[in-house]
Amino acid sequence: MEDTQPKPATPEPSPAPSPAPSPAPSPAPSPLVDRIAVPAANHVEHLNVNQIQVVVRRCSTPNVTEETTYFIPRNPVVDAGTNTDPPVVCCPLLRRFCPCPPRGLLASLVTKVLLASVLFGVVWSVTEKECLPGGNLFGITVLFICALIGGKLVAFIRLPKLPPFPPLLGMLLMGFLLRNIPVVTDGVYIDFKWSASLRNIALAVILARAGLGLDPLALRKLKSVCLRVAVGPCIIEACTTALVSHFLMGLPWVWGFILGFVLGAVSPAVVVPSMLLLQKDGYGIEQGIPTLLMAAGSFDDILAITGFTTCLGMAFATGSTWYNLLRGIMEVAGGLVAGILLGFLIQYFPSVDQKHLVMKRSFLVLGLSVFAVFGSGVAGFPGSGGLCTLVLAFLAGLGWGTEKKRVEEVVGWAWDVFEPLLFGLIGAEIRISQLEGHTVGLGIASLLIALLVRVLFTFVCVLCAGFNMKEKVFIALAWMPKATVQAAIGSTALDMARTKDDVQMQKYGMDVLTVAVLAILLTAPVGALIIGLSGPCLLQKPKNSACGTAAGGEDDSETPVTYESTL
Repeated sequence: MEDTQPKPATPEPSPAPSPAPSPAPSPAPSPLVDRIAVPAANHVEHLNVNQIQVVVRRCSTPNVTEETTYFIPRNPVVDAGTNTDPPVVCCPLLRRFCPCPPRGLLASLVTKVLLASVLFGVVWSVTEKECLPGGNLFGITVLFICALIGGKLVAFIRLPKLPPFPPLLGMLLMGFLLRNIPVVTDGVYIDFKWSASLRNIALAVILARAGLGLDPLALRKLKSVCLRVAVGPCIIEACTTALVSHFLMGLPWVWGFILGFVLGAVSPAVVVPSMLLLQKDGYGIEQGIPTLLMAAGSFDDILAITGFTTCLGMAFATGSTWYNLLRGIMEVAGGLVAGILLGFLIQYFPSVDQKHLVMKRSFLVLGLSVFAVFGSGVAGFPGSGGLCTLVLAFLAGLGWGTEKKRVEEVVGWAWDVFEPLLFGLIGAEIRISQLEGHTVGLGIASLLIALLVRVLFTFVCVLCAGFNMKEKVFIALAWMPKATVQAAIGSTALDMARTKDDVQMQKYGMDVLTVAVLAILLTAPVGALIIGLSGPCLLQKPKNSACGTAAGGEDDSETPVTYESTL
């Protein structure tokens, strides 16, 4: 019987001087023989789709051949990069949605929780009790998060072909709920000084945004009708509110005008998104109605804030009536002069050749705005801070030209942080237990009377402006919503009265704040619905192709037909 075991071939040595070539060496054994185990004898394996059949033949003699079959899986059993076994996947679906280590949304959530935990640990180690329930930082944090959630929930409410509800309503209601739920109120405590300081910072940010957002070109184009719509209804509503609140609510004349200028401002947070939605669909483009209302809104707010700060200085001044009136005029003049000087200063400093120019300009605008609002109160001239902020922001933006847009974006980021705080804190100032039924009723009556007079006078202001009857009615109705300015300045008088420890003035300040909150709750959602429903019915779409192209945004090279060109 022949030996079937393979034997290595032994080549015969050839003499060195022989020119004959040496015989070819036998092929080396395949590495697969050493690395892959041979299946056991008489063991039959079936080939599946994940295996490759490899046949290795080895021959030591011409008569004997050894044949071995190996089954190599298609997926490598060893990671070529790390020379280790790959991880065992027990559930491919679970690994797909929850990879290890986590990535995507899960990793983002884990990172945010980790950052929040580290931040809380650092602040707690520094402030201790302030971060625990009952502390100011804990209350501010809870209020901020709840206001954000409330704003997001209200923003999800969408009706077909209507502008979205302003998120500020959800923020306001969340603050109101946190203050009036018995168990939560004890844990969410915010000192009134902290609350007043945060609201004043938010006021400074609003004023800076308003100053930067002023468009001098729009004012030149719209000319008289813009001024009539911006100035007339605000003044008339302020005077009507002062008269009605004096006889119905018993407010002194100066406090009546404070309430009047608080209610006299229209809200850009409601009007501008609604106008942009109508403008996108082409309504009122030929007549320039969306442009008119958006441009006049900023000037309307500035006038209301200026009148409010002037009356506020007079209300807390001591002395005769003529002295207080002269003091109010001096505060306005002082605010103008300081705003002009600071505005020209930050036009040129920092210079255009410096690095991080946008961040430096944004810091100066926000820093000087906050300093003007707080510094004017420390100096004893609280009425000049707001006007100073408006003027310096407007002049700075005028000198920066197109670069102003980038600064506006940074200021907008600051507003995104302070908006939930502002409306949440305003809502938290209202306590149901301290409200009097007749005060709420008389406040609503005063508000409705003032709104009726405002709508009628707005209609009168646009009588000779080239609009038809439906367009005049729409402008009068759209010039009604209130929200942002009322939240920013509605509590200022109450904060100053608390610093004076005057009980009677605190009552007047609470009345002003109550009516301001009622105005936000009533006019903001109703105004948004009125604009969204009446716009398509009362306004016209463009009749020529140039206007349709401009409204649709398909051809930016065409000049849109505006109010001036129509006239």
